[in-house]
Amino acid sequence: MTDPETLADRRRIRRKLRFWRIATVIVAIALVAGLAMRFDGVSRRADHIARIDISGVITDDQKLVDLIDDAAGNDAAKAMVIRISSPGGTTYGGERLHNALLRAGKAKPVVADIHTLAASAGYMIAVSTDHIVAGESSIVGSIGVIFQYPQLRELLDKIGVRLESIKSSPMKAEPSPFNDASEEAKAMIRSMVLDSYDWFVDLVAAQREMDRAQVLALADGSIFTGRQGLENGLVDALGGDAEIRAYLKTRGIDESLEMIDWEPETDTQGLLLGAGATSLVQQFLGMPQTISTEIDRLSGGKLFLDGLVSVWQVGGQPRRD
Repeated sequence: MTDPETLADRRRIRRKLRFWRIATVIVAIALVAGLAMRFDGVSRRADHIARIDISGVITDDQKLVDLIDDAAGNDAAKAMVIRISSPGGTTYGGERLHNALLRAGKAKPVVADIHTLAASAGYMIAVSTDHIVAGESSIVGSIGVIFQYPQLRELLDKIGVRLESIKSSPMKAEPSPFNDASEEAKAMIRSMVLDSYDWFVDLVAAQREMDRAQVLALADGSIFTGRQGLENGLVDALGGDAEIRAYLKTRGIDESLEMIDWEPETDTQGLLLGAGATSLVQQFLGMPQTISTEIDRLSGGKLFLDGLVSVWQVGGQPRRD
């Protein structure tokens, strides 16, 4: 008769073996995934059309700028397609992507492929390309700049909290969410907004080869369908891949070239594991992630916006010409 303690030891050994077998399989899968991501660039050695996604809220994204620069400098990428689905974001984030695409346009044809919408800073990016293709029901436009700040004074009064401040000058830290903005503070912010607005309008006029007066007539914050955008000059063509390839053919690009998605490099941990695979292993092994890291991951690192914003806010109506 087998001793009960021996049986218990055998069960523990079997559980450990089962655990490590499963862990080995998961690690092997992670290694393969990491290798696949690492050697994805091999396919970029053959002639192709590089396609880059710009979606969600636009911020100062160095990895995306680097990706555009890398594709522009890759001789095998004969052209670039920028697929856009964005309501906009910070003006500075849009400016950096705008400049990166202008640099790319000096090296090869660059086409904007507007899907759901390219509004505000999203449209700023679209006009940085040589040719804009949109869907008939896509949303474009919303040319403008906005600066918003919350007003918490009444809430603080209700809960009995008051914020006192000693400032070096009246305009320091104005406008503040803790007190009504003075007329001088409003004038200061209005001046900044209008200066950035003028820069945006001039940018559109230059890139679309339109008179400034034409752009001003459209730049009241209105949004347009792709069909309307084609009529008023904000879009060059309606359609998708076929129309993009037709344009690229006029630029000497072979129609048969494959479109290959280019994605920003992810941070890696270890020799072969990609960040996503490493996260999978960490979760399986019970390694905790900090709350702040998880929040940043879920929000794409774009939870908060600083500075002037060029973003379309749902609630407006498409303009009818």
